[in-house]
Amino acid sequence: MKTKVIEDYLDYLFPNPECELIYHTDYELLIAVVLSAQSTDKRVNTVMPIILDKYPTLNDLKEADLSDLETIVRPVGSQHKKAAYIKNIATILVDKYNSIVPRDRDKLIELSGVGRKTANVFLSEYYNEPAIAVDTHVERVSKRLGLANKNDDVLKIENKLMKKFSKDKWAKLHLQLVLFGRYHCKAIKPECSNCRLIDICKEKKKNI
Repeated sequence: MKTKVIEDYLDYLFPNPECELIYHTDYELLIAVVLSAQSTDKRVNTVMPIILDKYPTLNDLKEADLSDLETIVRPVGSQHKKAAYIKNIATILVDKYNSIVPRDRDKLIELSGVGRKTANVFLSEYYNEPAIAVDTHVERVSKRLGLANKNDDVLKIENKLMKKFSKDKWAKLHLQLVLFGRYHCKAIKPECSNCRLIDICKEKKKNI
């Protein structure tokens, strides 16, 4: 019953949720998701055009100057790591996968800077494969709504969400939970007074 109430409200708020990262190709999406770690989609969307203008192909990125990449990605944070990730991803995609991002979670996770969350985001967004990526928003919302326990790690949360919701809704649900956490059930000053899920929220007394 609880999951139905949550589904209905998320469908009301976000009937056609869309990823807010701007991309045109498979590798652009993958790199954008890698850059979004500990950052915001808005910042990533300002950085990606600069990267692609200077390095318009994977081959260009493979040969990119690392210090130059670091300067470009500085606004999204962790520029040393993320610049290295971009260059390494481009190199492997060109040398090993004929410049095509593999459609296999295990192969994706082998790429620099790509963990299970990033792989799930990529597969669900680019190929509409059933997957739930647990980022900070999904984790926060899941725990507040009692879909997961306070001490659950991201993998446990992912497994619980997959059991509670039907497989054909996973990709859409992931986007809805992200947007709900980003714009409504925020970490600081969540909009509880306007939320129809307040009665099932475990933190309602703290936030009102």
